[in-house]
Amino acid sequence: MTAAKPNATGAPGYTAELTCVPESVGSARALVSSVLAAWGLEDYLADCAEIIISELLTNVVDHTETDLSTIFIERKSSIGVRIAVSDQSHAVPCVKSATGDAESGRGLRLVDALSRVWGYDTHSWGKVTWAEIEAPVRSGP
Repeated sequence: MTAAKPNATGAPGYTAELTCVPESVGSARALVSSVLAAWGLEDYLADCAEIIISELLTNVVDHTETDLSTIFIERKSSIGVRIAVSDQSHAVPCVKSATGDAESGRGLRLVDALSRVWGYDTHSWGKVTWAEIEAPVRSGP
């Protein structure tokens, strides 16, 4: 089981380190779901968040030589969450066009479709790819 560490300062959030193997994707999904449940956002964001974390971490596993990735889940507002994954690659993530019969190549298209905004931050050691999602705003009583 992955142990999540809460942020000591700043916005509420959790981090966890996962080995970059396909089996870690399920652990990342479970972590995101449990954090959203703790914040009372699971009904609104769990499905999107699980797909986003799956795609971001799968990209690290499949396209980088990173051994250990840090998963970040940060509460940006009462309805907004940022999900991020670190890797040691300096390659820029880009949305690809996949053919109809391709078995891969759609991950960032899904992230783009499901998130309010997504991007990446570069560092001397690699990058952090992130996506922000928001729960729908309720209107009326």
